[in-house]
Amino acid sequence: MHQQPVKLGCHNVWKLYGPHPERLLAGGAAPDLDAIRASGHVGAVRNVSIDVRQGEIFVIMGLSGSGKSTLVRCLSRLVEPTAGEILFNGKDLLQARPKELIDIRRHKMGMVFQHFALLPHLNVLQNVAFPLQVQGIGRAAREARAEEVIALVGLEGREAYFPRQLSGGQQQRVGIARSLVVEPELWFLDEPFSALDPLIRREMQDEFLRVQQLLHKTIVFITHDFDEAIRIADRIAIMKDGEVIQVATPEELVLNPAADYVAEFTRYVSRAKVVTLGRIAVPGAAEGAAGTLPETVRVEAVANEVEAAAAPFNVIDEDGVVIGHVTRQAVIDVLVGRGGRG
Repeated sequence: MHQQPVKLGCHNVWKLYGPHPERLLAGGAAPDLDAIRASGHVGAVRNVSIDVRQGEIFVIMGLSGSGKSTLVRCLSRLVEPTAGEILFNGKDLLQARPKELIDIRRHKMGMVFQHFALLPHLNVLQNVAFPLQVQGIGRAAREARAEEVIALVGLEGREAYFPRQLSGGQQQRVGIARSLVVEPELWFLDEPFSALDPLIRREMQDEFLRVQQLLHKTIVFITHDFDEAIRIADRIAIMKDGEVIQVATPEELVLNPAADYVAEFTRYVSRAKVVTLGRIAVPGAAEGAAGTLPETVRVEAVANEVEAAAAPFNVIDEDGVVIGHVTRQAVIDVLVGRGGRG
């Protein structure tokens, strides 16, 4: 895959709560968790460095209290980091003046949280158009833009509904539309679907992926649900006690966990959900192949098709070049837990 430029860079970021956090980090010190706790501080984010690339869905996950929500609030400077550097389009957000920061948030960042926070006295159209009203855009222009985004998230025909008249899934779509209306370059989503029923949640994941295919946003997405993460993520950062333990593709996390904690996190994930055809392809094209399949497709998605075919499938890269072939046996091996190991 072609490497995209870094959109958001986070370097050695700390967020410590307590009596004198700056003193604890003086002189570039990097205290461990025991030292932080012994000094009466809480290490909400500890020395985190990540790069989020243009157009990728970067998922941050961890158990409750791992620091993932605090990290995202540091990235948008809704929470002030204790130390570190956060570069957005190459500019350090920690050096931005308050007015400049407000301008960036209003025009270049979108945010969606678990609790939709819709304005109850405004209808769908007015809720979605609200960020443009804050920007001072005229009514006709902002409502025209809002109608486009409402259609994009599948709420056409409900423009005049009030939040109380909508289901949870519909309210979340309004929240997503409202965050998209400003055409953000960077989109933060903090557990946006966790309050929804499982069936609605899956529908919203599908909708989210459909919107992303159309818009190609740079997205930082928080979840504690590994199944959700592997459905949507290009890469995942696993956090524990404020620290990033590993950053990798879903496939790499499952096949090559960097620590016992990551292995435990991924222990019960079906390999077929994460192993791609590129991982199990045998080099060279197969004569009389049953067809071609992309290297990025996961085994689970094409298992029935490959198993039912009388011949192997050739596997192609993003440029359509054959990089190898995949056999029925290779797919069966992954399904029963034998294949695709790191």
